[in-house]
Amino acid sequence: MRRINGSALIIAALVVTVGALAFPVWSYADRSGTGQANLNASTVATQWGPLSATDRDFLVKVRLAGLWELPAGQQAIERAPSQAIKDAGDHLVVGHTDLDQRARDVAAKLGVELPNQPSEQQQGWLRELSAASGEEYERKFANLLRNAHGKVFALVAQVRHTTRNTLIRQLASDANQTVLDHITMLEATGKVDFDAIANEAAGNATASPSGPPAPNGNLPPAPSPAVPTGTDQSFTSRPSTQPGPPTAVNTHRP
Repeated sequence: MRRINGSALIIAALVVTVGALAFPVWSYADRSGTGQANLNASTVATQWGPLSATDRDFLVKVRLAGLWELPAGQQAIERAPSQAIKDAGDHLVVGHTDLDQRARDVAAKLGVELPNQPSEQQQGWLRELSAASGEEYERKFANLLRNAHGKVFALVAQVRHTTRNTLIRQLASDANQTVLDHITMLEATGKVDFDAIANEAAGNATASPSGPPAPNGNLPPAPSPAVPTGTDQSFTSRPSTQPGPPTAVNTHRP
């Protein structure tokens, strides 16, 4: 009887051990609802590599950006009082004309359906711009478009980092150059409210920032910016030979 009880205990212990070893294998084999499972479920195979839901969302957002930023840029060329805003509008038109065509070509190859009109929010931005004039128009133009470009910049980086599709990866590389060029031009207007952008981003943050402690307050005062004299950037018409700021790169492709 003791031998039987001892054998039963040994067998029970072995069963428990095997079960404990097998449980992690079973639990990771079918983990519906996890990020990996969601990625697999939303991904389709193509000859250029897997196409994820994030890839498809990126294509749609590139198309939507062009649908409202192209008319916004054209409007700035025609209506803006200052040359800096006109130059920014010109870069929007050139950059998104090229990028929109590339996005439509990629979408056609991958079988992704794209929208043909801006979103309700984007249409609202266009109405805001159309209703404004003068200094108010320039301020709205610079900040609406700078904020929109900053948000899509993060998506471009995510897609460029994670996509497994060669067509999407190349489009993300092109979009990265275009969006950065437009951000540079919009900031060169001097109308961007960086405090508002930082405060909005902080309000949407879900995690506390980390990093070194703040300075102890003994920093030297910032120098006053030099103000050029004798220059007037107001123009009633857009000279065809006026170059943009030297720090930006026009994304026009011949």
